[in-house]
Amino acid sequence: MDLWQLKIFSRVVEYESFSKAAQAVRLSQPTVSSHIKDLEEHFGTQLVNRTARKASPTKAGDLLYAYAQRLLSLKDETESAIADFLGSVAGKLTIGASTIPGAYLLPKLIGEFVKKFPDVRVSMKVADSSEIISYLLDRRIEAGFVGVRSGSNQLEEIPLAQDRLMLIIPSAHKWADRDSIQISELMKEPFIAREQGSGTLRSLIFRLQAKGLSLSNLNIIAEMGNTEAVRQAIKANLGISVLSTIAVADDLASGQLKALSILDLDLTQHFYFVKSKHQSFSPLCRAFIDFTQQNIGQVMPLSGTIQETAANSTL
Repeated sequence: MDLWQLKIFSRVVEYESFSKAAQAVRLSQPTVSSHIKDLEEHFGTQLVNRTARKASPTKAGDLLYAYAQRLLSLKDETESAIADFLGSVAGKLTIGASTIPGAYLLPKLIGEFVKKFPDVRVSMKVADSSEIISYLLDRRIEAGFVGVRSGSNQLEEIPLAQDRLMLIIPSAHKWADRDSIQISELMKEPFIAREQGSGTLRSLIFRLQAKGLSLSNLNIIAEMGNTEAVRQAIKANLGISVLSTIAVADDLASGQLKALSILDLDLTQHFYFVKSKHQSFSPLCRAFIDFTQQNIGQVMPLSGTIQETAANSTL
């Protein structure tokens, strides 16, 4: 067993395909199959279920995948530490982000960071907040960027930026000429919810609970797996939803969608840096976080309180 084999095995699991994994690591499919077979012989058990439709890990494969991510992450941290010792910022950084920061905030920052440090490669996993927190606890990523606090005593969470959730409606909606609605009015309209684990959904649930309400009080007609799906469903007049204004900024500017306030419902949301309390940042990750804290204002405005917190953070 070596790290190269573990990387190939990880790609097979992630792509659920030997052929796609082969393309990703620039090897032939027979060579990839040979490496997986060598691993299975090494451990004395089948690691991958092979069917005509997809390749999926066995239970032993799931276990190996979790350890492989930790070993590959440690390799990247090692290379980063040596590069830092030699006075350069270089290596591979693996981070995770929930939908909003992953799709709308971090790509531009990563681009500027790599432009400044061309010897750096950044891999970003985008999933809902609960999955990102799980990746952190499993050490599959070094740092996370999420839109909700986890409540885990194993994690350290520092506010990075502030966002505002609002009720998003299509431009032809009956409320289009209004700036706000009452909570009681919201309960009657067809509502599109995000999936369980979403930071946006958890923020909405928390705010409703503060008013003695719950999701069951809403007229939920659909549940969608990501913000983009909800955005498109609203534009198709399927229903309305509560979303980050960052995610629909272009549609608001063009007039295709409109954002309303919900009276007496505070929908302020914060984005957080999240890290394990038991793991120190690699020099590369530290450099990226410092860069992000210094440049986050380029992609979204910060409130004074959040700016001060981010600037003075010892994360």
